[in-house]
Amino acid sequence: METEYLKYFQEVDSTELYNLMTQYGDDVWRYAYALTGNYEQSNDIAQEVFLKVHLKMSTFRGQSSFKTWLFSITRNIAINEMRSGYFRRILLFGNVKSTQVAQSAEGDYMANQAAADLRKIIMGLSRKLREVLILNLEHELTIQEIAELLHISEGTVKSRMSRARKEVERRWRNLNHES
Repeated sequence: METEYLKYFQEVDSTELYNLMTQYGDDVWRYAYALTGNYEQSNDIAQEVFLKVHLKMSTFRGQSSFKTWLFSITRNIAINEMRSGYFRRILLFGNVKSTQVAQSAEGDYMANQAAADLRKIIMGLSRKLREVLILNLEHELTIQEIAELLHISEGTVKSRMSRARKEVERRWRNLNHES
């Protein structure tokens, strides 16, 4: 699926950049979204990441996987954006959620609703817990890669992962008991 930021950078005359975005674009965007919870901001962050990577490709030393390096850049840009007053104003006044619900078979609806509920629970975790969980489950980074990316110990990653899973499970049980 081609995203807005991929279309934007197709205009840039660079096969290397286009190939990077094709291979890693969705992962970078999803990670930016996991950090920010904002669709438009994630598009902007992804664009900035790939522009920065393209311009600084020679600085990649190979001490980590390329994907981990990309995620490190994504994280740094996202954190800088979240600290800005502009971003806080967007979150406070411009974060409108879609209320559109797909009309399909009851089974599909239930599965989609459960997935949406679970995603909402995960996005409701603190950034530290949400980040390690998404890096592991969605992006399939190892404990070691997550530790390197976040500049924390592997023990801290394991601890955060455990707390995140317990909190998701607790919230899931509470949600299902309310229904």
